[in-house]
Amino acid sequence: MRARTLPLALLLTSAILAGGLATLAWGELGVRLPDLAEAVRGEAGTKTVFVLERLRGPRLLVGIGAGLAFGLAGALFQTVTRNPLGSPDVIGLGAGAGAGVALATLFAPGLVPAPVGAVLGAGVAIGLVHLSTGLGFASPARVIITGIGVSAMATAATQYVVAVALRDSSTQLAGYLVGTLNSRSLGQAVLIGVILLVLAPLLALLAHDLRMMDLGDQLADALGARAVRTRTWAILLSVLLAAAGVAVAGPIAFVALSAPHIARRMVGSPGPHLVLSALVGALIMVLADFAVQHVGPVQDLPVGVITAGFGGVYLGYLLITAWKKADA
Repeated sequence: MRARTLPLALLLTSAILAGGLATLAWGELGVRLPDLAEAVRGEAGTKTVFVLERLRGPRLLVGIGAGLAFGLAGALFQTVTRNPLGSPDVIGLGAGAGAGVALATLFAPGLVPAPVGAVLGAGVAIGLVHLSTGLGFASPARVIITGIGVSAMATAATQYVVAVALRDSSTQLAGYLVGTLNSRSLGQAVLIGVILLVLAPLLALLAHDLRMMDLGDQLADALGARAVRTRTWAILLSVLLAAAGVAVAGPIAFVALSAPHIARRMVGSPGPHLVLSALVGALIMVLADFAVQHVGPVQDLPVGVITAGFGGVYLGYLLITAWKKADA
């Protein structure tokens, strides 16, 4: 662990806790800090219990869990593909999830829940990418190029369903397609938490080999990292983490892309920085959720609208920075 990692991790964790407490305490339905302390002791009143268990508590926990998952997914994907603008969305996961929701709403309304449709659509998209490359996930270039094609087809399917087949329910569907934390449940919070706990040991086992991947495939192989195997496992874990985030919060854009970049800039050195990427992803989600609950101009918007706006601005900043370095 680098010397700066632990202080930065503590700083990010403190920011997440502060943002979470502000989200819970702000506004007319806010839970005061003394009431939160009573809730911890099991002495909370009816209103406090209702807000914590049914309204703000579940969406906060789901947002943190999804942010952790998206941040980890982006860090894994960018490390093994050596593509600084890469994320699971690039290979069609987000678009496939959206298409799955749209098609489930069209062909099985009320029978297939949106999260199930999202996971099925994401799985089909990733399966198509794996089969179409001819080499599985061994070639980063083929994975990205094939993923762009699969993403385009999935987006076309979604647009068809929304524009033609589901005119009446397209507004409701649109909220899920951009990603939302509205009407989350404690069950969904438990789901994302369990998935993160189950995958954590695999991420820990893979961490050393991921650091070797920064040196290139040949050096990684020479040092025992086995580049092809490491890349395959990393992309699979990235896909599972992103799919878990999509299942509980929808295909929220740009968190997986921007979180690893911010983590690397905080540390000031290359590398996967899995812990920091996860914490940055969680912080982005907490701040975005606070904005859509309490900031007037964006209040009541789906949280995915905020992350997409932030991600677009940050992507523009990255491109401008890269151009300046190239011209220097």
